[in-house]
Amino acid sequence: MSAALDHSIFANLQPASVWSHFATLCAIPRASKNESRLRDTLQAWAAARGLPATVDAAGNLIIRKSASPGRENHPGVILQSHLDMVCQKNADSEHDFSRDSIKPILRDGWLIAEKTTLGADNGIGVALMLAVLEDTSLLHGPLEALFTVDEEAGMGGARGLAADVLQGQLMLNLDTEEWGEFYLGCAGGLDVNVERAGEAEAAPADYEVAGIFLHGLRGGHSGVNIHEERGNAIKLLVRVLHELAAKFPFRLAGLQGGSARNALPREALATIALPAATLAELPGLLSALQARLRRELSGVDEGLQLEVVPGEATQVMSPVEQGIWLASLHAAPHGVRRMSRLVPGVVETSNNLGMVDLQPGRGSCNFMVRSLLDSGSIALADEIVSLFALSHTPAEKSGYYPGWAPNPASPLLALCQAVYRRDFGGESSVQVIHAGLECGIIGAKYPGMDIVSFGPTIRGAHAPGESVEISSVDRSWALLKAILAAVG
Repeated sequence: MSAALDHSIFANLQPASVWSHFATLCAIPRASKNESRLRDTLQAWAAARGLPATVDAAGNLIIRKSASPGRENHPGVILQSHLDMVCQKNADSEHDFSRDSIKPILRDGWLIAEKTTLGADNGIGVALMLAVLEDTSLLHGPLEALFTVDEEAGMGGARGLAADVLQGQLMLNLDTEEWGEFYLGCAGGLDVNVERAGEAEAAPADYEVAGIFLHGLRGGHSGVNIHEERGNAIKLLVRVLHELAAKFPFRLAGLQGGSARNALPREALATIALPAATLAELPGLLSALQARLRRELSGVDEGLQLEVVPGEATQVMSPVEQGIWLASLHAAPHGVRRMSRLVPGVVETSNNLGMVDLQPGRGSCNFMVRSLLDSGSIALADEIVSLFALSHTPAEKSGYYPGWAPNPASPLLALCQAVYRRDFGGESSVQVIHAGLECGIIGAKYPGMDIVSFGPTIRGAHAPGESVEISSVDRSWALLKAILAAVG
């Protein structure tokens, strides 16, 4: 039986309508490519309120709301967020993202999921949109609410959006994570997927099998947190294996790490076969390596742990395949490649070695490459493909999406800033984000569309412990209502 949601956690939160909708999102599993249950629920919700709702060929849900009386000729506004969430959990969590509700708690003004992701990215944006759609007291022109699917696993919904579906020329994307900032541009990117077949061999009869488990890292968003130099569990464990190989022979039976292309890998497990006489040395060697890595990651990821765990294997990789994979992964880039010269303090180009799955007879891994310059992401992806070509390992580029080029002269931005200044008594800031938003893809399909993104403060997106600041949700709701009323 799936675990039910405790709705009482939301009972006293404001604004009540927004949190009520977010509770619905917490109750319904919504992993990427599995948003249909939530989408059907929202489509039925719209129909019950007389709001026209359609699902397009890509699976996106579009709900329309007529303008307030007297505002029929005001510019149409599109509200946009994505339905899916990144599904990450700690190793000791039994949470099943295919059936269980998210279990948030309240702590010091934040809503937090302790052992899993919360889905505030982008569930709060979805909840804000639903609250707008149901509130009959708001002032606004014609509204279109675009709920996209598959954003976290490749932006499939935005890619599949037809170029003649939307009528509005202004769009508010609600998928950013720092209150008080308006976003006007984002990175584009693509994936590099690597797969290689190999020959499995029987594990040596006189060898013992053990696992090396690297865990305790913070993880995080591969765009938002990439510059913080948090540990990558895959890269670190490959380094550990590289150092162990210099001390004693072992045969690799498996290496698994990471579970999402756009999340920094927090955990990785290597299964090795090694001579029984050397097994007793392994804990001491790992303890020394753990201490060294913690020193290197001091102030960033000193929670790293390396431990010997039970392992089972009857087959191992051939020595040639083991050598190719470990050398390639050890040499593969990860992290910031270049900081932007045009936007100070913002990462221009980076990549995330997000997932690896090596087994005796085959192996695969994924790199997610991002850049504010489309040429930058393609160039770095080509370097990764070239690295694996040295060992005749197939590596394919896929899922390219364009960046969102900033328009500092945006009239919508000027309006948003004026409303913020009037209602919150201070200046907002304008940012370009290294993470990927759907704005670039949608904007390319609708040339001339004026787009701005904003949202509440979210911490730890794409990692267990994700949290959202409750007061910033209230402020985001007030700002959204005020902007809609000001469009004219």
